[in-house]
Amino acid sequence: MEVTLLGTGAPAGLPRPDCPCAACATALGADARAATAVLVDGTLLLDLTPGAAFAAARAGHSLAGLRQVLLSHPHHGPVVEVPAGLPQPGRVPDGRELALLTGHRVRAVAMDGPGTGYAVTAPNGQRLLYLPPGGAPAGLEHNGTVTYDMVLTDAVGRPDALARLRAVGAVGPTTDVVAVHLDHDVPPGPELRRRLAAAGARAVPDGATLTVGVYEDVPDVPRRTLVLGGARSGKSVEAERRLEAFPDVLYVATGGSRNGDTEWASRVAVHRERRPGSWRTAETCDLVPLLAADGPPLLIDCLSLWLTDAMDSVGAWDDAQWADGGERALRERVRELTEAVRASGRTVVAVSNEVGSGIVPATASGRRYRDELGRLNAAFAAECEQVVLVVAGQAMVLRG
Repeated sequence: MEVTLLGTGAPAGLPRPDCPCAACATALGADARAATAVLVDGTLLLDLTPGAAFAAARAGHSLAGLRQVLLSHPHHGPVVEVPAGLPQPGRVPDGRELALLTGHRVRAVAMDGPGTGYAVTAPNGQRLLYLPPGGAPAGLEHNGTVTYDMVLTDAVGRPDALARLRAVGAVGPTTDVVAVHLDHDVPPGPELRRRLAAAGARAVPDGATLTVGVYEDVPDVPRRTLVLGGARSGKSVEAERRLEAFPDVLYVATGGSRNGDTEWASRVAVHRERRPGSWRTAETCDLVPLLAADGPPLLIDCLSLWLTDAMDSVGAWDDAQWADGGERALRERVRELTEAVRASGRTVVAVSNEVGSGIVPATASGRRYRDELGRLNAAFAAECEQVVLVVAGQAMVLRG
């Protein structure tokens, strides 16, 4: 089955007309995208958009052989003129299947919002899933779910759709996930590719023709990642974004509840509200057993608070205790943690503060904490395939 992406952008395209944002201002050349429309084997068109016939011609295809035009999402813009000779666009009711004379079968997939998804099976059995913008499948179950060869989805706007598909096995290790309906939520170019790679997906330019079932070298999601950043830099958001397309994440909160601290409780509540509902939370600083166990991905937030707990336990704030075995005990705790990260078979994303670039702390204990956190970050980073520094909400890849 061959799939030609006549457009890969949001319904309004990218850049959006008259939008002054920075993402739209830089969406030029190969990063400019028309509204998403998909041509399958020259027979089936999913979503009719303005200029579809010209887009097909530029890609070396013709719409003359179309047998069916299906719409996936409500159209709120100007009426799209149907080129002469094309079938009138239609929509398949949820759960119903349409059989084409070419041997293709198209099943309508119910969504959790307006619109319809389409599961296309080619005569040779290859399977394609196409989802509308801003939509995720509804009512997915483990039993009877097939694994698709290719999924076209709004991977930036609805990463939870990928998580749902992965949870039931509809997206597997060999599924080619291609992002469509791309809007100005994320800057184009390298930043878009980086975010998609973290979700196990990729983007292609308008006009690309893809062969379903052919292996594509999509970057693997790094098994171990360290996300560094200063206060309110966006490091926790970056860490969460890296796993929001995966189900059953275990969020490890190392800060505890701090009973009676209302400001801390407010911070914790903001974090909880931001996380997907399918994630579980564990409040603990006992990281080594979690790293050693099998299970879903771990998001550890954060190593800075883990270090505070570890230094508390060894009496690091007292000079006498620090000199009388406290320093050695802390080094042992850090060694055990980094060895556990090295041996862990789980996907791990850890967050830590980068505190060594500011004013030198005024107290000896503050300087001790700063130094030990720098050593911990360096040791942990050495065990990670990818290390990212977040500054002003912008992620810079230091490794990987």
